[in-house]
Amino acid sequence: MKYVLVTGGVVSGLGKGVTASSIGLVLKACGLRVTSIKIDPYLNTDAGTMSPFEHGEVFVLDDGGEVDLDLGNYERFLDVTLTRDNNITTGKIYQSVLEKERRGDYLGKTVQVVPHITDAIKIWIESVSVIPVDGKEGPADVCVIELGGTVGDIESMPFIEALRHLSFSVGKENFCLIHVSLIPVLGVVGEQKTKPTQHSVRELRALGLTPHLLACRSAEPLLENTKQKLSQFCHVAAGNILNIHDVPNIWHIPLLLRNQKAHHSILQQLNLLSIAMPPDLRDWTKMAETYDNLTNSVRIAMVGKYVGLTDSYLSVVKALLHACVACSLKPSIDWIAASDLEDDSAKLIPEAHAAAWETLKNAACVLVPGGFGDRGVRGMILAAKYARENNVPYLGICLGMQISVIEFARSVLDLERADSTEFDAQTPNPVVIFMPEGSRTHMGSTMRLGSRRTLFQAPDCITSKLYHNSEYVDERHRHRYEVNPDVIGVLEEAGLKFVGKDDSGRRMEILELPSHPFYVGVQFHPEFKSRPGRPSPLFLGLVLAATGQLETYLDENQNTSSPDH
Repeated sequence: MKYVLVTGGVVSGLGKGVTASSIGLVLKACGLRVTSIKIDPYLNTDAGTMSPFEHGEVFVLDDGGEVDLDLGNYERFLDVTLTRDNNITTGKIYQSVLEKERRGDYLGKTVQVVPHITDAIKIWIESVSVIPVDGKEGPADVCVIELGGTVGDIESMPFIEALRHLSFSVGKENFCLIHVSLIPVLGVVGEQKTKPTQHSVRELRALGLTPHLLACRSAEPLLENTKQKLSQFCHVAAGNILNIHDVPNIWHIPLLLRNQKAHHSILQQLNLLSIAMPPDLRDWTKMAETYDNLTNSVRIAMVGKYVGLTDSYLSVVKALLHACVACSLKPSIDWIAASDLEDDSAKLIPEAHAAAWETLKNAACVLVPGGFGDRGVRGMILAAKYARENNVPYLGICLGMQISVIEFARSVLDLERADSTEFDAQTPNPVVIFMPEGSRTHMGSTMRLGSRRTLFQAPDCITSKLYHNSEYVDERHRHRYEVNPDVIGVLEEAGLKFVGKDDSGRRMEILELPSHPFYVGVQFHPEFKSRPGRPSPLFLGLVLAATGQLETYLDENQNTSSPDH
């Protein structure tokens, strides 16, 4: 196995994830099979219990792993299906070592960070790197490892030490280290400063790792003398100093790397030049250039809880991007804090309330994404009501589907106190109830998580047609609450149809309002399986409905069927 390690220096949030994904994509374009691992040095065993404000969205994998959003980037860029073990955290490592210690596996030895924790990390990397993730048999050729955080952080020290051991044990032609660093520009002089990168590389060397390539992040392209200075002081060949400057969209990053012959330097270090082909990125280039040349846009109202941080809904934003590009449109996302739509806000913050409503009314479609807790729920209900009554295309995901059920029960069935037991445990009309697949007490691992099958109940429904008349669809879930099976009959009599259910028939997966042009709620998260060039059918449906093209699209695609998604 050949390893490419991506580390980061100077500051966090430099785009190591996108860099690692792009490196993987370029190597894949050279005909190599690529897998990836993300190391997160925090103590949480996984990302499941972390607030999206803390760490961005929680990305859900097919096997139910709740992982860092960078694994979402890997899946989208490399078109692979990763496992929960592809995300290593300090919590997971310590947990596995402590379990072994309790079983007596260490035979009375004193259990220490070195060698026991570092060995556990090394063994984990080596075992996970051989798991096939691209649907083919046998291990990949290259494993790209991204080390989260910044070199020098206390919590990442055991990982640095383990990676040093790994580089030594696999040999230098099986290990390539790429260090991502920042080249800031100071003040009016506008000079590109290399000193932070010099310090960062010195820190890395002191820890026993030597970078083979430098990936320098900057606002503008690097000047030649900056490159020479970096080469001289960081002991990295000038040809191995890559510049990842700001670009109009991240699909350009693999092209930037290809143009700077990054693949050649990496393949040379890994002794793979003889088996690799020149990178074929024609489709990717076409996609990046198509996006740059788009002029028309569609306004999408995103009504959510975590709108202050776009990373909280990263996969939803990407899924909208994929769907819009497929329709030759640029997405224009109007973020609306759900609480601003509420009646209370009219008294407390009238300007924000008025602006939120104006934004909602100017949008071509409404999307209510998933979330937890009761903040902003009343605002989401008002947004769903507005979309339903005004024939505005609506897509509700997870909580967004439950919101549409609560709103329908209140407005159409006149059940004023209809609610979810998540928000009102004493509601006399519980239309959404707690239906976990696991423990009721532990926060982690109580949810219905990962890929589950949904069976279509009505072949003539919009969603079935969007999924190319498939009888079923496999999508990823992350929730504890479900639409109450006891109220389905009443809701359906009033016009709300549940067109997708799980194989037991007890869990409602997809709802539609046949009297509305596009009013869809799904209990699963379709955004996690959306890919560039292969958008999620539901997001595509929303964008098509928002631009008045849905009926034409469905008519044209009526005769094609697809067995699985």
